[in-house]
Amino acid sequence: MKLSQSFSIVLCALITFAANATERDEFFWLGEMNKATAVINSGEGLLDKAVTPKIAKGIEDVILNGNKPGAKRPKKVIAFEPLLIKAAGIEVTMLHIGRSSQDMHATYRAAILRDEALELMVSLSDTMQALLSLAERNKTTIVPNYTNGVAAQPNSYAHYLLGFLSAFRRDAEKIENFYSRLNYCAMGTTVLNGTSWPLNRGKMAHYLGFKAPVENAYDAGQFKSNDDAVEFASILTSISLHVGTFIQDLSVQYAQPRPWILLQEGGENTYVSSAMPQKRNPGLMIRTRTNASRVISDAQQAVWLAHNIIPGMSDARNVQDSSRRVKETMTMLGQFRQVIAALKINPERALEELNLDWTASQEVADVFMRDYKLPFRVGHHIASEIVSYAKANGIKPCNFPYSEVKRIYEEVIKKEYPQGSPVCPMSETQFKDTLNPVKIIQNRKTTGGPQLTELDKSLANMEKSISSQIEWAKDNAAAISNALQRLDGDFQKILPRGDGKK
Repeated sequence: MKLSQSFSIVLCALITFAANATERDEFFWLGEMNKATAVINSGEGLLDKAVTPKIAKGIEDVILNGNKPGAKRPKKVIAFEPLLIKAAGIEVTMLHIGRSSQDMHATYRAAILRDEALELMVSLSDTMQALLSLAERNKTTIVPNYTNGVAAQPNSYAHYLLGFLSAFRRDAEKIENFYSRLNYCAMGTTVLNGTSWPLNRGKMAHYLGFKAPVENAYDAGQFKSNDDAVEFASILTSISLHVGTFIQDLSVQYAQPRPWILLQEGGENTYVSSAMPQKRNPGLMIRTRTNASRVISDAQQAVWLAHNIIPGMSDARNVQDSSRRVKETMTMLGQFRQVIAALKINPERALEELNLDWTASQEVADVFMRDYKLPFRVGHHIASEIVSYAKANGIKPCNFPYSEVKRIYEEVIKKEYPQGSPVCPMSETQFKDTLNPVKIIQNRKTTGGPQLTELDKSLANMEKSISSQIEWAKDNAAAISNALQRLDGDFQKILPRGDGKK
């Protein structure tokens, strides 16, 4: 499936948003909080309007100076405030009524995680689109699937990929659900139980693009930041587990002398062994798997840092730790997209692999039960005896003699189901068709199965899901941007006018 033009435009816009998100660091949000405090408190009479223009000009100067190339951008309130005092005098500390580094730092942690959650959603959706496009091209590619590390059943490769896409869709849903809990503002809760100042917490939350204030003032500073870090780390873990599983399933092919799927050789995909000239090591897959494992191990740090501490301790709340984990995940997803793009699938070899083993044997038992009302376990034993005889005598499914089918059927029926007829009801033609991997897939009736009618439905639904994810990210990014634009517009109104009148 191809991205629609509108989808591409949205995606490009969001990538641009994501690229600029790193500018919204702790310094940026401290500046926005100060701007919002000045606007709200002057409007509600908590800040003397006579000094408001001077304070606003000081805030603006600090922000402009911090935005200069190479300038320092303090990340903590205690380092930011001296710059304000230098720019606007001691009166500027009137901004600090009912505030603390606790609620201010909690607020920028949530704001930065918001941006990173939206950026992650874009990258995950891009990865899902790559898998979806690969699935669309392989609807009729029939391949072996494995359980317990053993070839188990034939499947459409598109159906296999849709299984991974379903798992990634749950990850996307987790991001959305996490965001709905994350998007609350701690500002105005100070340290533990609020303040005697009648702060307008709702207006502060909306100026900073949050849905609403954090409801409980104690939770805002003591628990929520820890919970946010741990929950986000669990989402990164889930994404990485799914990538790692895909890579490991693919890696198994490299142990085979004739793989049916592998990476296109050359470039960053593979490298030649330093000692064994025949080897083409899948370097890209190895790096992707390593980074997936690195994300998982790093994510556990969030849990351990939040473990066994008294309320309010900041061990697990470090912005740089959370941002590093997201960056590692984004790198891993980028490498995974390279793996997807480099996959070289040989449908003929996959079908040959299926016909070399008895992955279609369950269908024999199913047909005996469905068409001839034979109890499944009896049919299962017949199929199992056929497989045992075939393996003991080196016989492949396509060459198995029908005379042996009849013999084995008769022996099992007489032993296990004597009330049944010992004459095999399945014809030789039906027996061979039953073992045909392509026909097995074509004849599937299961909702959500690999047959073309169901594949087309699933592919279309998945495309809608990915488009919805992108729209969700776009809408939330726009909501934050619009809120900050409103704040900036109102902040401009309290700055000193050029004519000296205010």
